[in-house]
Parts: sequence; C-alpha cells; structure tokens
Amino acid sequence: MIVELSPGLILICGGLLAPLLPTRLRPWLMIVLPFVAFAHILALPHGEFGRVQVMGLSLITLRVDGLSLLFGYIFLIAAFLGGLYALHVRDTAQHSAALIYAGSALGAVFAGDLVTLFFFWEGIAAASVFLIWAARTEHAYRAGMRYIVMQIGSGVLLLTGILIHYWHTGSLNFGVIGLASPAGLLILVAFGIKCAFPLLHTWLPDSYPEATASGTVLLSSFTTKVAVYALARSYAGTDILVPIGAVMTAFPIFYAVIENDLRRVLAYSLNNQLGFMVVGIGIGTELALNGAAAHAFAHILYKGLLFMSMGAVLFRVGTVKGSELGGLYKSMPYTTGFCLVGAASISAFPLFSGFVTKSMVISAAMEGGYFWTWLVLLFASAGVFHHAGIKIPYFAFFAHDSRKRCKEAPAHMLVAMAIAAVLCIGIGSFPSLLYSVLPFNSTYDPYSLDHVVAQVQLLFLSALAFTLLVRSGIYPPELRSTNLDFDWFYRKPGRGLAVAIGRIADDAWRGLTAIGAWTAHRALGLIEQAHGPGGILARTWRTGAMAFWATMMLAAYLVLSYLRS
Repeated sequence: MIVELSPGLILICGGLLAPLLPTRLRPWLMIVLPFVAFAHILALPHGEFGRVQVMGLSLITLRVDGLSLLFGYIFLIAAFLGGLYALHVRDTAQHSAALIYAGSALGAVFAGDLVTLFFFWEGIAAASVFLIWAARTEHAYRAGMRYIVMQIGSGVLLLTGILIHYWHTGSLNFGVIGLASPAGLLILVAFGIKCAFPLLHTWLPDSYPEATASGTVLLSSFTTKVAVYALARSYAGTDILVPIGAVMTAFPIFYAVIENDLRRVLAYSLNNQLGFMVVGIGIGTELALNGAAAHAFAHILYKGLLFMSMGAVLFRVGTVKGSELGGLYKSMPYTTGFCLVGAASISAFPLFSGFVTKSMVISAAMEGGYFWTWLVLLFASAGVFHHAGIKIPYFAFFAHDSRKRCKEAPAHMLVAMAIAAVLCIGIGSFPSLLYSVLPFNSTYDPYSLDHVVAQVQLLFLSALAFTLLVRSGIYPPELRSTNLDFDWFYRKPGRGLAVAIGRIADDAWRGLTAIGAWTAHRALGLIEQAHGPGGILARTWRTGAMAFWATMMLAAYLVLSYLRS
C-alpha cells in the first residue's frame, strides 16, 4: 500500500534515476519530487506503518506524528528551495547527491526504529559529502575527507549503541533512550557529533564553506537538524544537554567575530543557533520542546536564506572574503535586501521568524529556573546579532567600496531567496501558522509588551556596541587569516602521533621480519645438516641395522597395544 512508503524513498529513488535522465530535465527533478513527497505526507494518517521482518527483527519504517510531520514539512520546503536555487547546475553528481541526501534526512525523521534510522543516518553521510567534493578543489577534497571520517564515526557509535541497547532491552524502538545505560551514552555521542556538540563541532565550519554555492544551502538544512530531531525524540529532558547547549550558543560567537570567510561565519552562526535547540531539548518541558522544534523550522529558512545570499555573491564575484567585498549593494540590490531579511530573522527582530521561535526557548529557560543558562542565551542572542545580523550584510554589501561590479544574481536564485524571505516574514508576523503544527498545543504569546521591549533594547544595545567597536578600531578587522579551532589538536599533534605510531609499527615489523628470516635460515641449516650430502639421514644404512630398528619399532608397537588393551 502507498501509505506504507516512507516519503524519503521518493527522493532517494529520484536521485538514483537522475543520471538516466537528459541533462536539461535533471534540475527540474529536484523541484518536482519535493511536491510529490509533500503530497504524500499530507495524505498520511498518524500512526506506525511499514512493518517488516528482517533477520527476526521487527522494523517500523514509517512513523507519523506531530514531531516527524513538522520536520518533514520543513525538509521538503528546504529541498524545493535548494533545487530552485540550483536550477543552473548541470552536474549529475550534485543532482543525485542532493536528492539522496534530502531523501535520507526525510526518511530518518519518519523512522520508527533504530535500525531504519541507522540506514538513513549513513545515507545522509554518504550523499552529503559529494556536495562538498563537487567544488572540485584541493581544499574541498581534504575537508570532505575529514567530514566523512566524522560522519562515519558517528555511524559506528550509533550502530554500537543500537546493538548494546538491543542486547539489554530487546527493543529497537526509536523513542526515549536516556542515559541509564552505556548504550544511551554511545547513541548520545553519535547524535552529538552530527549536532556539532562542543569539541565535536569542527567538521561543520571546516567543510560547509568548502562546498558549492548551492551545496552549502542544502548542507545547512539537513544534517544537523536530523540530529536535533533525534535528540528531541530520544533525550528530551536530559539535564546534561542544557549546559552543552549553553556552551554551543556562546563559544562560536568569538570565532565568528574574527573570521574573514563569510560562509564560515555563517557556519559558526549555525553552530550557535543549534545551541538554542539543544537547550530547549534538555529543559524538556512542552514549551521548551515546542521552542526547539519551532526554532529548527525557522532556522532552516533564515540560515538557508543567508547561505543563498552569500552563495549568490560567490557565484557572481568569486569570493566571500570580507576583506575583498563591500559596496555590492550597488550591483546586487535584491540580494542585499534578501540578506537583510535573513539577518533580521536570525537576530530575532520583531515581525521576523527568529523572534517568535528563539523567545520560546529563552522563556522556557527562565520558567524552568535555569537563570544562568538564561543569561548565556541573552548574551548569545546579542552576539548573533553582531556576527550574523550586522557583520554579514555590512562587510559583504556595505562597509568600504571594494569597487567590484557584477550582475545581480540569476532570476531563479532571486526567486528562491524571495520565497524564503516571505516565509521568514510570514512566520514572524503570523506565528500562529507555525504554532499550529508544533508537537504540543501552544498558548505562547511572543508579542507580549515586556518581551518586545526587552528584545528591542537588547538589539539596540548590541548595535550600539558594534558601532562603537568599529568606530574605535577595536572590532577585529577583516583580514586574510587562518583561525585555529579545536581540530588543531587532532590535525597537528594527532598527525604527529599517527606518524610516530607508524614508525614504531614499521620498526616492529622490520624486527619481526628479521627474526623470522633468522629463524628460517637456522631451520634450513639444521635441515641441511640432517639431509645434506654429509648428513646423517643421507647416509647408506646397512641391511642388518635396518632390520634391527624395524624389529624394535614392531616390538614397541606390540607393547603399546597390549598396554591399551
């Protein structure tokens, strides 16, 4: 029956068939298939479907509820916008990878068991890396290799945790897991890698800026949000997630402020926004979980819009280095306007999407008694306005005039950005449209007077601080530089350790081969002594002696036979 089919398989099958289609039709497949999958989702009733038996295991390949539907809606919107934005691409590998990637993400959020989740989890890793390698540069290749190592590592931990969890509980249900067993910890770390937890986050700012202009838009939409969904499904109310999320909101700010590559700034900003979602999941109340889910929904739209605007700059100018840009509002006025909408949304300006979603998590923190976390979230909100709300549009389109003149972005890119911008404003202006599809019934009012006044004051003070820092020369200038992140510890010392271990292993192998050669030489010498021309076994024995020894052997055999009987 059609109801048993996971909607992710529609996109995956399209990705596998894409190479067989004419070149001019493949880009349109990325636009049409999300509509087909969306129609399928709308027809799905709530419940568990697609039950199959594999090697004695009962799997549920399709589970439909409020949480999975919310992520399913936004994933298909993101897939459509990504396809429309990439309408100019004629790369078969990108078309197939994009559809399989989006389909795997969609399949993961509708998975009802951990085994099904694992297969889609690995599909996400395998397909997404090709969007990085599609840039076809040395940096992209190396970043893609580091990216796939981290993603496969996440998959290995997830599979190990699943096996241990099944051994202890006999269940494969993709539901509440918690930290009561070692399996829960392993699965949490697996989810944490994909969600870019602190110290596990470096793959994100390392790889996303190296992808193609259109590939980065898709990358920002799926991988980390599947991890957010998995955390919300399995670890809601897990206290340790609150400090982890708080750290995630704070530390990327400092990297983003000093970063020159504006797409890398957005990657750090993405990490910062994930922290709000993780905090909401850790708090675990209905308001907090609604806030985490709503913020993931809004974040995909406004972060995709910001990546699209920077992708358009990269497409037309060939660089997104802040030190080489400026004054582009003269050449790309529409792109500038759409970027400002994304900046206002991520900064949580009233009437924009971030305002009505981020505030739910902040309010839940205050209501739950997480005072220090609440302060960190306020600091992070001010910080994101600095590096994403102001820095991105300021250094790309305003600031000093770089005298770079180019065409406006292609029409299909502008249409994709326009749709995303309309959705950002629509959600911010009419939040009930989003609240109506949240997992829990929501009575939250984001436009209370105290909240609006507090947020406007926060934004005003943040803008004032940015202005004073820039005017005084204290604000870090946009310079060509390489900023060191935590991955330095395993890319430099770790590389030296690997080389040292390799040398020790090589020396050990040389020693073993030398011992083996000496042993073989000694054995051959002994054989030569026995069987050589002068050896004892090569001599001619007299008949009488041979008869004597034959008689002795026969006698020994008879004695042994008698003793056994």
